Amino acid sequence: MQMESTRLVIRDFEEEDFASIHAYASDPLVTEYTMWGPNTEEDTLEYLKEIHQMKEQSPRDSYELAIVLKDNGQLIGGVGLHRSKTNAELGYCLNSAYWRQGYASEAASVMCRFGFQELGVHRIYATCRPGNIGSAAVMRHIGMKQEGLLRQHLWFKGAYHDSYLFSILKDEIEV
Repeated sequence: MQMESTRLVIRDFEEEDFASIHAYASDPLVTEYTMWGPNTEEDTLEYLKEIHQMKEQSPRDSYELAIVLKDNGQLIGGVGLHRSKTNAELGYCLNSAYWRQGYASEAASVMCRFGFQELGVHRIYATCRPGNIGSAAVMRHIGMKQEGLLRQHLWFKGAYHDSYLFSILKDEIEV
């Protein structure tokens, strides 16, 4: 599995990616708004096992893919798409050294096009915690519309959390 954009290669994760994944997955700044993390080494190894199981699905409905810089091969994060019939959930996570450079938007756009063109979904949605203004900005930048606020719908890290809900429809994305 491999896709490309102007600056990125979006590909399946490999076992050799452990150190790069763990670098961002263990960072408290990166995981401040996630339901997981900061990861221990064991957590990251378990994530790699889960990714391997996803790759073996037939048909494959879950994609957790590496975001790699085209110019130097550096793995800078991950992007995921999880299909359920005609909908799919989008997610992304980047090493903080690569924030605010357009990489998350570029990777998310690639995954949306993949979901609409290759997987045939009608709607792609994503959520973020209200404090995660960077993630909300990515979703708006790629054309997602904010549908609302899910109030205290998630329990993680010892508390209930709200989420903004965003979506984009197949006929709303530029191909």
